Amino acid sequence: MSADAVSPGLSGAALLPEQPLLFERSVAGRTGVQLPKLDVPRAEALPEELRRAELPLPELSEPEVVRHFTNSSRRNFSVDQGFYPLGSCTMKYNPKINDRIADLPGLASIHPYQDEATVQGALRLLWELQEWLGEIAGLPGVSLQPSAGAHGELTGALVIRAYHHARGEGAKGSQRTTMLVPDSAHGTNPATAAMAGYRSRTVPTGADGNLDFAAVQDALDDSVAGLMITNPNTLGLFVERIADIAAAVHDAGGLVYMDGANMNAMVGVAKPGDLGTDILHFNLHKTFSVPHGGGGPGAGAIAVTADLAPLLPAPVLCRDGNGFRYEYDRPRSIGRVRAFHGNVNNAVRGYAYLRSLGGDGLAEVSRLAVVNANYLRVRLQEVIEVPFPRACKHEVVFSARRQAAEHQVRTLDLAKRLIDYGIHPPTIYFPLTVPEALMVEPTETESKATLDHFVAALRAILDEAAATPDLVRGAPHSTPLGRLDEVTAARRPILVWPHDQAT
Repeated sequence: MSADAVSPGLSGAALLPEQPLLFERSVAGRTGVQLPKLDVPRAEALPEELRRAELPLPELSEPEVVRHFTNSSRRNFSVDQGFYPLGSCTMKYNPKINDRIADLPGLASIHPYQDEATVQGALRLLWELQEWLGEIAGLPGVSLQPSAGAHGELTGALVIRAYHHARGEGAKGSQRTTMLVPDSAHGTNPATAAMAGYRSRTVPTGADGNLDFAAVQDALDDSVAGLMITNPNTLGLFVERIADIAAAVHDAGGLVYMDGANMNAMVGVAKPGDLGTDILHFNLHKTFSVPHGGGGPGAGAIAVTADLAPLLPAPVLCRDGNGFRYEYDRPRSIGRVRAFHGNVNNAVRGYAYLRSLGGDGLAEVSRLAVVNANYLRVRLQEVIEVPFPRACKHEVVFSARRQAAEHQVRTLDLAKRLIDYGIHPPTIYFPLTVPEALMVEPTETESKATLDHFVAALRAILDEAAATPDLVRGAPHSTPLGRLDEVTAARRPILVWPHDQAT
């Protein structure tokens, strides 16, 4: 497909006529419901101090309310509508059958306080998921308790802290005070280290995109508690000396924590535990078919070596003969990190995903994700810079610094213009080590036709950047609202109605 074959079309939302906002359609006396006469005792009124003096709720009919929310939903973008290549976030299409399985009454309607004897089927499912995640990671100790990725990170850092405390190296004033963090890390990594009481020390990336092994060696001393590393890293590149790096950290008395955000490139192909990783968190909500985006809920299972398993959050789900139970007596545990037993409905989706694919299917998923990313890299490397021109894994990072210098068209402009072509913008300006970064993760669920459409669209936009840069700088043009003042929106959002009450 050539760039000439692609033209920016209006989104479904843009075709809708502009209408007053829901609250502004209010007409006195209009209603969408008739309540029956009161046939129960009237409840006591709220205390005066809890009542608002005025509550000007809009008066609307049911069709007006339904149409408002239906039309608003069309203005949202999701992976069910189109290509969503958000780098480092694995916005893959999620099979709907997994949602239906999670909604089965025996899974969706149980209560966390039920007697364990009444939920043995659900406990078996969770235990099997733990076993499979341990096998995938090459790390046998697994907990499903953490809520999401950053929570899994924190749990991993707390395990590192507990490990050093048990060795007499974690008391206040001890030497194990530093966590090594690559300069290309996710922003949550140094924050997580700080929350666990560690001081972060940045380790640079080399010219080849690998974590600089010599810099790691120079940073290692008896103050280092561990290394937090993402592999493949946030440049979409496999850290080629990961085994050597892990061995060096271990020789210095530290542990290796791996951020599992990019496991979509490794599942079924390589086991982090075999590469020297001591602790890994999974993002079940990214890698294993749990709906991603919209604020959650997530699921951030953590896997550790056998030696670290006693430190996992309690309670730990165990097999006891032919049954399953939670074990609470774990004297070395870091304790609970979440109420109840994790986001079980998301664990069910992940279980269904793993069960349907099997080992061979999971490996095929990873290989297809890698093939798709490299297809985009090769198709686009002639028209936009690839800072690290080597085979990538599940995502590829481009740089628009040439377009910014020559045409004053920045990465933000390219991303906004992609909206006019019906494509959700990729991640921009991350990783921070790449100027004008554009990070694209196609995932394995997209077809060659979709990838060709993206290639043609980006090529067309780059041509526009050279010929009519103002067109690109003013994008998007097909949405109900154009370029927003995002700083003002973040600092002074309008959160109430009527608008004149906003401050």
